[in-house]
Amino acid sequence: MPGRHLAPPKTRGFTLLEVMLVLLLMGLAAGYVMFNAFGASQSDLLASQAKRLQVLVDMASDYAVLNQRQLGIRVEESDNEYYFVYLDDEDKWQRIEDEEIYAPYTLPEPFTLTLNLDDLPWVVEDQLFDRDLFDENLSVSEDGVEIGNEEEKELPPPQILIMSSGEITPFSLGFNYQGGFDDDPVYFSLQNKEAPPLELVGPLDSPQ
Repeated sequence: MPGRHLAPPKTRGFTLLEVMLVLLLMGLAAGYVMFNAFGASQSDLLASQAKRLQVLVDMASDYAVLNQRQLGIRVEESDNEYYFVYLDDEDKWQRIEDEEIYAPYTLPEPFTLTLNLDDLPWVVEDQLFDRDLFDENLSVSEDGVEIGNEEEKELPPPQILIMSSGEITPFSLGFNYQGGFDDDPVYFSLQNKEAPPLELVGPLDSPQ
């Protein structure tokens, strides 16, 4: 109709986490192209695997603080795999399924993972003990993990906690390459000893 003006459609801006996610994906894609275009040593490839998790933990920590959620990382050394979880309203650990980047990730061969939680200098909040997530020795308790149907059994608790307070469990996660015919062994270590941010150490001649 003449004289009638249509209101412009409303647009939704991007959140900080969405922008960070796009930048991360662009960085990983650019690194992948560079590795394939120019070739990369096993040390460079291993470093990129460690940096991937370093960035993800930083993003997850920001999310935990902004949304007041308790998150965690479960490391399966036997499978060279890690994935992110969150504590739901019923105090049960659940996989983060709505963000693909936090889905289970397996290191490509021939790389391996080694998690070290010894000599923890960190005291967890009292509420964690109330929830029976830890035993008296600050070791993760798996008493509530049921064996049976995959859909019914509970997830094992994470070894690394990402708290809503901004604290992260002290840990050292080794990224290892044992060497080949033309390459020497090389190791990287992703560490959180006292407080974030995480520190990436390496390349190293021996695991830490």
